[in-house]
Amino acid sequence: MKCITLTVDAIVPYKGGIVLIKRRNDPYRGYYALPGGIVEYGERVEDAVVREVREETGLECRVRKLVGVYSDPERDPRGHFVSVCFLVEVTGGELKADSDAAEVKVFKLGELPELAFDHEKMIRDAEVVLNGVLSKV
Repeated sequence: MKCITLTVDAIVPYKGGIVLIKRRNDPYRGYYALPGGIVEYGERVEDAVVREVREETGLECRVRKLVGVYSDPERDPRGHFVSVCFLVEVTGGELKADSDAAEVKVFKLGELPELAFDHEKMIRDAEVVLNGVLSKV
């Protein structure tokens, strides 16, 4: 029996841009992506996204808003991965690459590199909220 894997992704506004990680592992090794990863058994998605942001970027955060659920069976070449994407708010920490991130960097919305998976769509879906958040920085 094949199973669906549940993942989370985070849109992290920070210092006038959004935080992206450069992937260290396949698929999409060397591409930038939103911080995120697989939800552990028994873990709430809200806790998973906070954990993944901390592990990959060094930043502490809290969930601000649900962006959406992304369930296209073709969105990940490893299989059927369903992602719950959140907009988060940074509450502390120091920006540094960690875990499976080769690099971490802040990009302006209009200057995003080519992104892994369907992360560009996630950012577009959050853009109205993001423009309001980023204009206050």
